[in-house]
Amino acid sequence: MERFLVDEAATENLGAELAESQRAGLVWLEGDLGAGKTTLVRGWLRALGHAGPVKSPTYTIVEPYHLDGVCVYHFDLYRLSDPEELELIGVRDYLVPDNLCLVEWPRRGEGVLPAPDLRVSLENAGTGRRVRVAVTAEEDS
Repeated sequence: MERFLVDEAATENLGAELAESQRAGLVWLEGDLGAGKTTLVRGWLRALGHAGPVKSPTYTIVEPYHLDGVCVYHFDLYRLSDPEELELIGVRDYLVPDNLCLVEWPRRGEGVLPAPDLRVSLENAGTGRRVRVAVTAEEDS
């Protein structure tokens, strides 16, 4: 799926749409700084019942959310200097079938992170954003 998102609200709405169908698995969120990755996550988490603030876990690397029977882990790998750092934080403990792991800057975890179930690519395009969403399991089969 490809779509143009006119503003922040549209990006949050897309996150809410994705929350309806993707409540578990590994999701890669790709895009440059300011492309809307955390905004998308905010919409996703709010659709799952989170009412508080959502910020990118740039310094903590992962923020947990336990919502309505769903364990969501929001990762930001921007500050990783080596993918092996993921092993030190116990990333495999998060990547279990019932959890939803939303990962910003996933390429920084290459070699440690498995292939995603869903890939969301965002890019700035004029006053809005262009987004591509791909279910990778279907692409591989």
